[in-house]
Amino acid sequence: MTPASWVPDRADIIWIQHSPFLGTEMPGLHPMLVISNRAFNEKTGLVIGFLMTHAEFNATNPFAVTINWPDGEVSYVLAFQPKSFDWKERRAGPHSRGGGHIGPLTKALALLELICGK
Repeated sequence: MTPASWVPDRADIIWIQHSPFLGTEMPGLHPMLVISNRAFNEKTGLVIGFLMTHAEFNATNPFAVTINWPDGEVSYVLAFQPKSFDWKERRAGPHSRGGGHIGPLTKALALLELICGK
C-alpha cells in the first residue's frame, strides 16, 4: 500500500501493472522508469515512462539501456517501448531503487529520439 500523498516523479523507478496487454507488449507487474514530471502525473493521473526488465536477451538490444546496479543486478530500460498508464487505477507504487535515475533516463530519451527521428 502506498501513502495517499505519493505521486511518481521524473527519473523515479516505480512498480506498475502492464496487463492487460496485446501482442508483443510486456505483461504483468514490472518496473518503469518515469519520464513525466510529478506535476503532470499528479494533475492527469497518468504516468509516462519506459518499461524495464531483467530479460538478458536485451543485453544486445541497441534500443535498451543497461543499468548495472552496485548489488550485481542488471536491468534494461526499453527505450523502444514508452508507455502511458493510469498510475492510480493500476495501483502503481514506489520501487526499492527509488528516484534520481537521470543518467539512464537521459540515455533512454536519446535512444527514443534516434528511433523517432528529428
